[in-house]
Amino acid sequence: MKIKSFTFALVSVAALGLLAFTTPAPVSFTVDSKSSTLVWKGKKVTGEHTGTVQVSAGELTVDGKTIKKGSFEIDLTTITNTDLTDKGYNEKLVGHLKSDDFFGVAKFPKASFVVGSVTAKSGNEYTVKGKLTIKGKTNDIEFPATIVVEGKQVTASAKIVVDRAKYDIRYGSKSFFDNLGDKVIYDDFELDLKLVATAQ
Repeated sequence: MKIKSFTFALVSVAALGLLAFTTPAPVSFTVDSKSSTLVWKGKKVTGEHTGTVQVSAGELTVDGKTIKKGSFEIDLTTITNTDLTDKGYNEKLVGHLKSDDFFGVAKFPKASFVVGSVTAKSGNEYTVKGKLTIKGKTNDIEFPATIVVEGKQVTASAKIVVDRAKYDIRYGSKSFFDNLGDKVIYDDFELDLKLVATAQ
């Protein structure tokens, strides 16, 4: 009887030990398009413009506190301008951004980003590498990000610099045209991203 009790206790301890060292399965988080924001800024010799565009969908896979993979889409049909108060000029700029001179929204309504790797730096600071697709062209991109995983929510914030010349966005670019003078629009534009995702 004592041997059976001892054996049972040993098996129980072993089972508890295995449970203690079992790694939780990765968790999928769905991007909340209503809570996520994306602000753009483009600069030229004579000034700059800012606006917004919507993150329309996405998913992240989190293992513990680390994002292992993920992706999100940007709906380019939602581009807005926020610095021009004159309605006519505002609509003209937005229409130009949607035209083939810039993002060619009629043919390419979505841009996307796919996570390649997320490397911890310190605390909640990470280096994110992945592939950004705009106008059907895909390029590697890298940027710093602050990522916080709390319960059933992931929040990621990042300032991303994109070289539009790599995506064949040519209008006013010195990479494609000479003698532009003060009509130059700089190739680099900035994206200020806040991505919010929740577990189901």
